[in-house]
Amino acid sequence: MIDTKPTTDVHAPTALSAPVEAPNGRRPLADSRGTGRSHIGLVVVGSLLSGLIAAIVLVAGPVAGSQEHVITGAVLLAFAFGWAMLAFLSTVWTNQPQRWAIAPSAFMAFFGAGLIVFSPDARALSVISWLWPLPVLALVVWIVFRARAALHSHTRRWFLYPVLAVLGLAALGGAYQTVGASLDRSASAMPGQMIDVGGYRLYLHCTGSGSPTVILEAGAAESSAYWGWIAPAVAAGTKVCVYDRAGRGFSEAAPAPQDAVAVATALHTLLSRAQVAGPYVLVGHSTGGPYVRTFAASYPDQVAGMVLLDSQPNTAFTKLPDYSSTYRIIRPASALFAPLARIGVFRLASMSSYGSLPADARDLERATQSTAELQRGARDEFAKMPAILKQASALTSLGDRPLVVVTAMLGAQSGWLALQDDMLSLSSNSSHRVLANAEHIALIEDQTYAATASQAIQDVVTSVRNATPLAKR
Repeated sequence: MIDTKPTTDVHAPTALSAPVEAPNGRRPLADSRGTGRSHIGLVVVGSLLSGLIAAIVLVAGPVAGSQEHVITGAVLLAFAFGWAMLAFLSTVWTNQPQRWAIAPSAFMAFFGAGLIVFSPDARALSVISWLWPLPVLALVVWIVFRARAALHSHTRRWFLYPVLAVLGLAALGGAYQTVGASLDRSASAMPGQMIDVGGYRLYLHCTGSGSPTVILEAGAAESSAYWGWIAPAVAAGTKVCVYDRAGRGFSEAAPAPQDAVAVATALHTLLSRAQVAGPYVLVGHSTGGPYVRTFAASYPDQVAGMVLLDSQPNTAFTKLPDYSSTYRIIRPASALFAPLARIGVFRLASMSSYGSLPADARDLERATQSTAELQRGARDEFAKMPAILKQASALTSLGDRPLVVVTAMLGAQSGWLALQDDMLSLSSNSSHRVLANAEHIALIEDQTYAATASQAIQDVVTSVRNATPLAKR
């Protein structure tokens, strides 16, 4: 008997096993229970990590050390790349297309490219700081809802949501910093005056009476607030003036980054227009030392004496073994300070800092150190450091005008003391005071060591007034 039942080829595809053609007929769609879903987690992680890696590569490589708008713009473009990769790869490789990722990609690309192309200045960036946090928070909330509907993977909870949490915290930090800085400006009394020095204004505050007038020059990335112990002590015996360099404290930003000659010129204009008569006793702490030496070289008739408080030596790059390697780290790292300050990082960090200063100075120093404006100035200052030290070498002699060098040895670099000794040769009337247990910043912030610094200033003032040599110590 012949079997009339149709035979079935065991190798022939069945309805359950045959691949389903995609609408365009070019590739099979993955089964929702198979590789399509398992691959989506790798796509999400790989795409967003690629954006982070791209940001790190850009900041460490092509745009290392650049100005704030370039750094921020490059990071936004890198993150935009990561979101774009998520939208593209999830559509091509999985059955869970995350087309919503186009929105954050476009948002970040638009603002990143805008920052680089239009190069906004400090004032424009301050306005932008008010505008961006709310749209970013709205974008985060929108992504959460879209991802809940489109992304069916554990990756949503353990990777995407943490990424969005960081983005949301950055937006909240930006709002916190912008509002906080505005409140600081409203609450901080400005006892001094603002003087136009040619297109921008600098802050100057003078107290005490008598001559010679003492001018206090702060270190790198510092404001006049940190003279909280020293200025009042010196004001008890003579007139003393503190000021903020461009872009720091109360002062406005200069049109371009300044080297030592530009700083000295601006200070000379400031004192002249404020009618603060010289000659002056110049006091420089840290990088303030090269600035006052440059001033003395440019305006020698305006200098009566000098105090160098753990000042940077002119030959730091060539004669301090560790200086160049430290600079190679700080120089590009300082370019990140302003973007981080925009999202409140420095405001949080400063909450526990400067506690040894007097209360008013402490609060003002915390407020100024948290601002992106000051951190922009820090980046510019570190960028100009080789030129600053080179220009300071123009001062070769003070003659017999009094000079006191105060050196803090705790934590000092190898070779530091010898270079501090070398600065004594600037004057035939000099004194070197070495503090073995004092750190660099302690000369300003620690009450005991600040008193030693104040005494050094008072000794120079006395030497100038009485035309007597300094007592050797």
